[in-house]
Amino acid sequence: MSKLFRKKSVDQILIDAQEGSGLSKVLGVRDLVSLGIAAIVGAGIFSTIGLASFEGGPAISLLFVFTAFACVFTALAYAQFASTVPVSGSAYTYAYVAFGELFAWIIGWALVLEYAVSNTVIAISWSQYFCSMLEGFGIHIPGWLSMAPAYAIEAHDKYLAEGMSALSIADKAGLEAYLSAPRIGDIPIIFDFPAGLITVLVTWLVYVGIKESQRASNIMVMIKVGIILAVIIGGVFFIKPENWSPFAPNGVKGVLRSVAAVFFAFIGFDSISTTAEECKNPQRDLPRAMIWCLIICTVLYVAITLVLTGMVHYTELNVKDPLAFVFKYVGFDHMAGIISVTSVIAITSALLVYQLAQPRIWMTMSRDGLLSKKFARIHPKYKTPSFATIVTGLVVAVPSLFFKMDFFVDLTSVGTFFAFILVCAGVLYMDHSGLSKKSKFKVPYINGKYLVGLGFVAACFVLFYYGQDVINEWKSLSALYIIEHKSLTILFWLVWIVLAGMAYKFNFSLLPVMGILVNLYLMTELGASNWIIFLIWLAIGLTVYFVYGYKHSKLNKKVEAN
Repeated sequence: MSKLFRKKSVDQILIDAQEGSGLSKVLGVRDLVSLGIAAIVGAGIFSTIGLASFEGGPAISLLFVFTAFACVFTALAYAQFASTVPVSGSAYTYAYVAFGELFAWIIGWALVLEYAVSNTVIAISWSQYFCSMLEGFGIHIPGWLSMAPAYAIEAHDKYLAEGMSALSIADKAGLEAYLSAPRIGDIPIIFDFPAGLITVLVTWLVYVGIKESQRASNIMVMIKVGIILAVIIGGVFFIKPENWSPFAPNGVKGVLRSVAAVFFAFIGFDSISTTAEECKNPQRDLPRAMIWCLIICTVLYVAITLVLTGMVHYTELNVKDPLAFVFKYVGFDHMAGIISVTSVIAITSALLVYQLAQPRIWMTMSRDGLLSKKFARIHPKYKTPSFATIVTGLVVAVPSLFFKMDFFVDLTSVGTFFAFILVCAGVLYMDHSGLSKKSKFKVPYINGKYLVGLGFVAACFVLFYYGQDVINEWKSLSALYIIEHKSLTILFWLVWIVLAGMAYKFNFSLLPVMGILVNLYLMTELGASNWIIFLIWLAIGLTVYFVYGYKHSKLNKKVEAN
């Protein structure tokens, strides 16, 4: 058991990185902020924000504020780790320092899922905007060549069951794709070719160099932020205040139902930390970049949400291209066309950053012996993790060809929440063990000795006096239903009790504790099906670890040698 939780010292991690890196140190704080904005302001603002607004109404803007509030604590924790352990690997490396090898592997494996799934969503979203843009120029890509097979099959089944009158515009497009697709026997050939193509092209750009990727990202971010500001400024003149009423039509439940779609937007600052070994001064620049990214992106998200729900009633926003849609809705077709063109560029930048991040996590895991040595291979000319980059391209391109976006959106957040909670907990460990003395940036210390426990008492008081509807709902649920769907909520309250006791005993810092609790609470809002898929993924990862990683771990070899 002790081998499973063996830790790497900060000094050893820095030595390993120095010996095995070979990456080019070219990134400054401006480049990091640009990469962060490229990742955070991506498919979320150009695609999933429409679905979130449809579910929660104008009040979804408050969910962005609440989610950003949660991310502040996490960003501060990331910033402290990044200033202490300035190497690639993100939360994987931080968990190795704080909790040991098994937790590091679990986080690394979860991040593989996070980045692969996130980029699949982005690639599919890019395909939809790209096809819309081409339509504006009179170029039509056949439906069977630009959508997931499930859309066409479901539309065909609906047509057979309910007739043509029951089909929506999207269903009719799916039916047309099903009927016009070439066939092998009775099986229609349907796939999303643009999504696969853009993944291959971006993977090639990431493969040929960090400097080239950084330049491309900077240009695309300037275009992206420019079009978002144009939407905000131009959209103000079309706002109808009556569209903001009711502000929260589906109540708190409707707002929280979109947690995954909203939180999906903020996972980008994790990707900044994966470029630590390519920063000129990571210990100074990474913390600054993370905080700046969070502030800038939160302001943009809140503003764009209020503008969208002010221009068009929230019930009309269940579309895949909401920014272009709202201007078409108000009759400003020229602006809609401009948005479609620039959205293609903007979403490409998010795809670029995520494709940049995942190979570097694999590279770090390989450097520690937990994955094959091939993943740590650095290209002699381009100075990038070549093999890991190619595998990343395949892992993203193949699912984007054949799967629906809806399948992936919620799944993006499961691994992210898990990683964020461990990073916040890692700061508590650093403070308790004395590792924080090596940190050039520290999370501001607020003694939580009494505050964590008082917060729990206050939360119980509020729930008892103002949450009778919630209490009555729980009373009506069966024990089996609670176990299946409410276990995480119970875990949330139990963790709060435990943290209150530990905060009293060890004088825990308040901000990391709040980061743990807020992220854990947001996790309770995710669907059970996503957790089942995540647990299956985790089981596969643990199998890989015990079959290969445990045996080949460099730490394990050092222990055996001694």
